[in-house]
Amino acid sequence: MSQTPASRAAFAASLACSGLGFSWPDGACVFEDFQLTVGPGRTGLIGLNGSGKSTLLKLLAGELTPTAGSVRTAGEIGYLPQHAPLDTALRVDQALGIAAARAALHAIENGDPSEEHFTVIGDDWDVEERARATLDQLGLTGIDLDRTIGEISGGESVLLRLAALLLGRPDVLLLDEPTNNLDRAARERLYTAVDGWSGVLVVVSHDRELLGRVDRIADLRGGEVHWYGGNFADYERALAAEQEAAERMVRVAEADVQRQKRELSDAHVKLARRARYGSKMNANKREPKIVMNGRKQDAQVSAGKHRILHTERLKEARERLDEAVEAVRDDDEIRIDLPHTAVPPGRGVLTLREVRTRYGARAHLEVHGPERIALTGRNGSGKTTLLRTLAGEIPPASGTAEVHVPHRFLPQRLEVLDHDLTLVENVARFAPDATNNRIRARLARFLFKGARADQQAGTLSGGERFRASLAALMLAEPAPQLLLLDEPTNNLDMASVRRLVTALESYEGALVVVSHDLTFLRELGITRWLALEDGELTDVAPL
Repeated sequence: MSQTPASRAAFAASLACSGLGFSWPDGACVFEDFQLTVGPGRTGLIGLNGSGKSTLLKLLAGELTPTAGSVRTAGEIGYLPQHAPLDTALRVDQALGIAAARAALHAIENGDPSEEHFTVIGDDWDVEERARATLDQLGLTGIDLDRTIGEISGGESVLLRLAALLLGRPDVLLLDEPTNNLDRAARERLYTAVDGWSGVLVVVSHDRELLGRVDRIADLRGGEVHWYGGNFADYERALAAEQEAAERMVRVAEADVQRQKRELSDAHVKLARRARYGSKMNANKREPKIVMNGRKQDAQVSAGKHRILHTERLKEARERLDEAVEAVRDDDEIRIDLPHTAVPPGRGVLTLREVRTRYGARAHLEVHGPERIALTGRNGSGKTTLLRTLAGEIPPASGTAEVHVPHRFLPQRLEVLDHDLTLVENVARFAPDATNNRIRARLARFLFKGARADQQAGTLSGGERFRASLAALMLAEPAPQLLLLDEPTNNLDMASVRRLVTALESYEGALVVVSHDLTFLRELGITRWLALEDGELTDVAPL
């Protein structure tokens, strides 16, 4: 039997980057002289979209080669990437990496004593039992080892990849957004697996419940890692205190700059007075010429030193102000104040009458006024299909679906923007009567200011693309009084999630959101919770 991480001295497992450099083939630099050391325990790696989190995990896992420096690992590494779909033709035991050992075990059990079978098995005689126990631990009890990947859901395939890693018993586990697309039950099982991990764990995630289970937070920004002890809640408290101190330093530095400006101005006034006095004395010739010339020369030297001193002080004060401002994070928020999105209480927004969706889910639903509805359910229960039916993208198999107000649908994969057009051009597609200046003013509210509004949509990062997609829908004409959102927080960094919450807090229309992120849903102020289970849509108690 293979050893556990603990029995392989997991306390010695570690990751280290020294002078790490990495650039993409087009020359875009991601890391330069990057330093990192990670020891035992659970580390949550966070940062803005585009800061390099996923790239760093790939470098640590050996999936990418550094352009400079080195990555050193002590112990075996298991890596779960963010996007790595399994071949649908694979059997479950092949995905778990135990197919050869399992086949050899069955051959021996059937009377074939060939030495090659014993070589394949080694000491791992309980491979099937361990595999089934690991699948059970992750809630995959009903999955037979002989089934193919094409027969299981997307969420189950994520857990299956994690099961394969756990069976390998690595010393170091790297997870990139592991809870994306997992339903509530699957998330809970992944949380349990993380809680029980005894080696080195580095997890990139925007899931605040998962980050509540880590021992430390590594905040990647500006090409450096800033460490915070404790879980994400501890990080937020420490960051708030840090930002308060930084803002206080900005105020002190601003006051110092103003004081230095006044002192430099006063110095110029005094020097001007001395110059006028010297000119007057010279005109009156009350002192010998040689004495007056000496006084004039001394005054000029003194004036020069005085001016240089105050100029240097002002320069230093401005540098301190720049440093203080740099320490304050950019907390710009999306601002939405579209009066035409408001829906009066009691007004009919949406009606489903005895609807059966294309895949068999049944729904009878009426939505009135500015309700905020959370649509929950297990992976594969049909939530996205129901949402697309509400949006009119898929006709119901039977029954009627009517939307009584202007509406917009934001799908998981953000199929909203034309990647070949600029942001201004994209918004113009949804609001053809709006002037260029009006579109630019509105895009600025979504943090696309000035030249950024002329960016091609295809060049945007994931978080920017989501923000631009939301802008295009919210700025559409007529203004949407019903928004349908499918897993909107997937792949968003923490700052983007906060901005999304802020934007939707100020939205006055009706809202239907599919999400497994309970923290996000609670922050939205959900007024009604619906669950799609066993093909039936029902009202449920708040989660």
